[in-house]
Amino acid sequence: MEKFALITGSSSGIGLEIAKILASKGYNIILTARRKERLQEISKKIILDYKVKCDLISCDLSEKSAPNQIYDFCVKNNYNVEMLVNNAGYAIPSTFTETSMEDEENFLRVLGISVIALTKLFLPSMIERKKGRIMIISSVAAFAPPSSIQSLYGPIKTFMNRFSDSINSNYNRKGITSTAVCPGFTHTEFHISSGVKKEFDRVPVFLKKTALRVATEAVEDTLKGKSISIPTKTYKVFAFILKVAPLTIFSLLVKVLAPGRYDKKKQLN
Repeated sequence: MEKFALITGSSSGIGLEIAKILASKGYNIILTARRKERLQEISKKIILDYKVKCDLISCDLSEKSAPNQIYDFCVKNNYNVEMLVNNAGYAIPSTFTETSMEDEENFLRVLGISVIALTKLFLPSMIERKKGRIMIISSVAAFAPPSSIQSLYGPIKTFMNRFSDSINSNYNRKGITSTAVCPGFTHTEFHISSGVKKEFDRVPVFLKKTALRVATEAVEDTLKGKSISIPTKTYKVFAFILKVAPLTIFSLLVKVLAPGRYDKKKQLN
């Protein structure tokens, strides 16, 4: 039976690199994101470069029906999804009080509810085959206090880590593993599309990692069945510090390492 990997948010950045790495390992690829023309270009290149099947479905995960559309597309085409990569995401650059409830709901649907929905849809067939890999792109922000901008980004990533733990706890014995991947600052279109490029530009160079490096470690750790993946030694150390350091030490660190994300708190207090 042919094996497929489904990658959300695969039109650029980490998702695109994951798709190429999995294709190089013999996985057939299903791409999904909003930009259909971009996906078509990527699909053609993956087929040409890696000699695997590559199909696509364009949809918006902020829409409630999107997970079912993706699942039905895979069932209709008899695509055996052996690896589910929940990568789609973005951030809201304004403070909590400046953001509309509609924007918050769309954000939570893309980064949280759609992940749960897709996992719920694809998990039963993985259990039936006694084999499946789930990857959830989280963030080191899951270990840090929420920032003044992107106030729900850290909390939803913390929730996703716990959700991944729940999948492992309940279904690991049935051949399923879930890996929460927690990268730090990564060179992608994320910061431009999320309106925080100025803050990203102020981050020290040594903290900015390439999407390829993050994706490579993410795939390796997922295939090994690790419950959590923190790409690069830099962020393994950083995540440890975030877990154990007092809040006062954290406040000093972020002024240097993550400028702009906590600055507005003083103005709001």
